[in-house]
Amino acid sequence: MNKIIPLCFLFICSFSFAQAIKLDGVVTDSKAGPLEMANVMAINNDTNAMDSYAITNDKGKFVLSLKADTHYSIKISFLGMQNREIEIVTNTENITKTIVLQEDGIELNGVEIVREMPVSIKGDTIVYNADSFKSGTERKLEDVLKKLPGVEVNDDGEVEVEGKKVTKLMVDGKDFFDGDTKLGVKNIPADAIDKVQVLRNYSEIGALKGVENNQDNIAMNIKLKSGKKNFWFGDVTAGLGVDQDWDRYIVNPKLFYYSPKYSINLITNFNNIGELPLTAQDYFKFTGGFRSMMKKGGSSFNVSSNDLGISLLRNNKAKEIETKFGAANFSYSITKAWNVSGFAILSVSDTELETKSQTTILDSGDQQKKPGISTSKK
Repeated sequence: MNKIIPLCFLFICSFSFAQAIKLDGVVTDSKAGPLEMANVMAINNDTNAMDSYAITNDKGKFVLSLKADTHYSIKISFLGMQNREIEIVTNTENITKTIVLQEDGIELNGVEIVREMPVSIKGDTIVYNADSFKSGTERKLEDVLKKLPGVEVNDDGEVEVEGKKVTKLMVDGKDFFDGDTKLGVKNIPADAIDKVQVLRNYSEIGALKGVENNQDNIAMNIKLKSGKKNFWFGDVTAGLGVDQDWDRYIVNPKLFYYSPKYSINLITNFNNIGELPLTAQDYFKFTGGFRSMMKKGGSSFNVSSNDLGISLLRNNKAKEIETKFGAANFSYSITKAWNVSGFAILSVSDTELETKSQTTILDSGDQQKKPGISTSKK
């Protein structure tokens, strides 16, 4: 008689997850009155990075999401109050704190010292004080934006605030290359930035702001520091090399000038290494803002050509590509109500193609191969 003996296997799996700790609480004044719009930041003492940020509501409440088993410096600030900093070490349990701020009565020779808040909200405008988020290692605007709460920058230089794409970038109220964010985040120097203003429900025409649906329209304005109101900035890249019998070169200056009255932006690129400085997508970015503004005004404006001079070939599909590119943008304030702006783009591409072919001729049983090379230019 055969017996069937059941076999039982017990598998025990253990998974561990990084636990998030909640720090919540209330910020009040010395009389236990709740403080609305107070800034609360959690700085990780190990990485010196800001792990969480919050602004108190009308009841003075805030919530921060922190990492477990981590040492934090919690920094609290409110306009007219003394800044406060407390140290906490998280474990696996949530934490609740009541934080009391004292009135700021500091004076120096009769001059009252006013501390700026890292973030403030005025209507549809969010204002970030850039120096509150800098560590000294930032080079460009991109490095600063990545540290601002609620702001994200992707690899293509596109900026999002609270999940919505920024459609226009300005410097001191003037369009930066017709609002292109990629050029701005990659070129504006970090040490020149005073404040970053996020303009929600933005409208090109101020008189139509309350009429149009601008719920998803977000613009960003970069306020320069007082000593940076009349200055040049940018990068210049140059390279020269030899590849077998062909000389290789690239010259790529990017220069920008800003003053209270006018601005000038210049980008050029001369190379024969197959680099494409201007794509079709970049071209329509340059011209898109102006067309959009004219459309809202009831007029239409189109830039059309049967040859934009934009090469569609990459350096691995051609024998030789020589590119000459230049783009300029200017803005001039005639009065506070009247502004004149314009742009120009020059793009020349000389592409040389080489085709190799092999022909097989059958003659009286003998097979001969004759190679051939043809060269063409576009």
